[in-house]
Amino acid sequence: PGSEPALEEEDLSPAEDPDADPLGGRVPAGRGAVLTRRGITLRVLLKDGLIEPGDSVLSIHYLGKRFVGDLLCDGKIRWVETGQLFNSPSAWATHCKKLINPAKKSGCGWASVKYRGQKLVQYKTSWLHKYQPAAETGLVSEGEEEELGEEEEEEEEEEGSRKTGSKSQLEPGERGEAAARSESSPPEKRGERKECVPVRYHTLGSRDSGRDPHTLVELTAFSAINRFQPFNVAVSSNVLLLLDFHCHLTRSEVVGYLGGRWDTNTQLLTVLRAFPCRSRLADRDSAPAVEEEICQNLFMRGLSLVGWYHSHPFSPPHPSLQDIDSQMDYQLKLQGSSNGFQPCLGLLCGPYSLGNQGLQSKITPFCVVPPPEQRPNDYGIPVEVEVSSVQDAFLTSDVLHEMMLLVEFYKWAPDLVRFTEPWNQEITFLDKLKGSLNGHAPKDQAYSQILEYVYNQLLTGHG
Repeated sequence: PGSEPALEEEDLSPAEDPDADPLGGRVPAGRGAVLTRRGITLRVLLKDGLIEPGDSVLSIHYLGKRFVGDLLCDGKIRWVETGQLFNSPSAWATHCKKLINPAKKSGCGWASVKYRGQKLVQYKTSWLHKYQPAAETGLVSEGEEEELGEEEEEEEEEEGSRKTGSKSQLEPGERGEAAARSESSPPEKRGERKECVPVRYHTLGSRDSGRDPHTLVELTAFSAINRFQPFNVAVSSNVLLLLDFHCHLTRSEVVGYLGGRWDTNTQLLTVLRAFPCRSRLADRDSAPAVEEEICQNLFMRGLSLVGWYHSHPFSPPHPSLQDIDSQMDYQLKLQGSSNGFQPCLGLLCGPYSLGNQGLQSKITPFCVVPPPEQRPNDYGIPVEVEVSSVQDAFLTSDVLHEMMLLVEFYKWAPDLVRFTEPWNQEITFLDKLKGSLNGHAPKDQAYSQILEYVYNQLLTGHG
């Protein structure tokens, strides 16, 4: 988007690029020469292991808009949305910010670009402390002081916008970014306990490319749009137990699929199985293989794809604008080319939302109604779906197997929830998980011994 051309490697000479490496990315043997802060580049940080290349590990937040970038092995940045390449954080930040504010003269690159949730300028400081402790690390290089000052002003402006409601709050479990964090740079926790306040649908108006896609939207009742719910839904309690367990494990967002059957005669959608995606939302390479495995599991069990689930770890289980578009896409795909009606159910879970009353997670079923024909550019209308839960007699071996696979996938991950830490003043995260799963307990009381084994396996990680 925008008319500004991509900044390819040949577009910026070292003299033009304020963050160009005067040493060509090479640090003198023995580090006898002193690098200024200006001479420390992404290539230097990569070479010395302070950061690692990866998909969607870089991000910029500017005036309510979020940009995501891949860090390449050669120190270049690839903007995920367009595939454009940039030589430095300043080049990328300037380009992105000018798309929103054409009057912007600099990008405050190292002060505003974050690597796995932490500002890049902090990695510069870490490099100096490690390799040149005698250097005057307290002094910033020429021009960097101005950048830091500008960035502070922008953060104040953004915070003011959020307080007045003109910009939507940033969602704590950011899609893909938290999922990719490393052990060496622990995730920031400042946003985890901040509740995102949903907006009412009627306040959205027409689509706005500048609106934050993580804006949460309150659900509308079918009766409020003069409609009846066109189908009935029955959900197995084991489905709710497995998806609730999955959503509790990580501070990052998760996703999974729902398998079941659709009876056109009774207009009943029965959800019988949950299929967690054991992959990162930012991991585009592994996603096709994971989805193919789920499709095979559906086929072997004689089930159809009937929906999906998704988590907002520390936020209320209201759909975001991105969730609304995803749900509409799923509905259209399940509908296919047939003329018959095929429903698609979305389930949202907010396991650690501070708005929870009690220990049990609120799981919100929803679907999306297209906007009125006379307003085709509006967002789809997220509507709450009434469902009934069918109590299972026991915890099946399939569900237990899925739970153990999830434990193995997450238990050494940096974004695993630390279950021994307090969730609130009275209980730990583990107590919260146990209390929530008890709400989906099967009739067979032997399940509690099985789950205790699962919990003990979780605690062998760094939880």
